[in-house]
Amino acid sequence: MKSSKAQISPQTQQEALAVAKSIQKPGQTKEQTKLIAQGIEKGIALYKKQHKEKLREADKLRKQQTKPSLSEPTDDIQNSVTSHDRSKGSILPWSLLVLSWLGFAIYLLLQR
Repeated sequence: MKSSKAQISPQTQQEALAVAKSIQKPGQTKEQTKLIAQGIEKGIALYKKQHKEKLREADKLRKQQTKPSLSEPTDDIQNSVTSHDRSKGSILPWSLLVLSWLGFAIYLLLQR
């Protein structure tokens, strides 16, 4: 397990020290200011960690929402193609039947 010092960046340490110095009370020792700065560092580190977790969760939710929407159009396309094939399939036999009867009728008329 890493120590908390290794996880906190130098920039965060500088920011925490600057905040601790800005709120420093008269008569406060350097040690007390350092302790306050360490507490601020931990708070900043915790905030950043929680913020990253929230971003990860939001990203996961976004990815889960985009996956079904990507597969839905494919399903819609397949459904439309299937319904189109069905309509073609129902028209084709009827049109062939009508043509065959017309052809039979014309053949009979020409035979007389």
